[in-house]
Amino acid sequence: MLEVDIPSYGKLVFKNVVFDYNGTVAKDGALIEGVMERLQKLSRTVKIHILTADTYGTVKKAFEGSRIDVHILESDHGTQEKLEFLRKLGTDRTIAVGNGNNDSLMLKESILGIAVIGAEGLARRALMDADLLFTDIIDVLETLENPKRLVATLRE
Repeated sequence: MLEVDIPSYGKLVFKNVVFDYNGTVAKDGALIEGVMERLQKLSRTVKIHILTADTYGTVKKAFEGSRIDVHILESDHGTQEKLEFLRKLGTDRTIAVGNGNNDSLMLKESILGIAVIGAEGLARRALMDADLLFTDIIDVLETLENPKRLVATLRE
């Protein structure tokens, strides 16, 4: 569990972080360099979940042997399925990180929604429903490892 008290914003206590796979922690189906090491480090304090349609069929192999939970979407309604997964974990204790249209509702309803604009772009709906925007997933992971960084961005 991680927590940070942000003046005029509130106290964030989170136990889970849900990541989209392609476009967020992976590019063209392959993990972005440095991501696995940082996810493993972060997984010592919070539970990490990867939600994906697995477009390239690579996600299971990428996380084989890790303690990171991988959930492959079962329906064509990824937006709703991701939201339902988030709700089961608890929207009040889960951060969501993504870049696509199908991430928009989980970004909106999570305790903190983080959009990442990377090499695969960022959907407008995801941007509009996020609380924060980063241009690099490594920066997201480093910020979650050091949640006091959120104070400077989110305080009023």
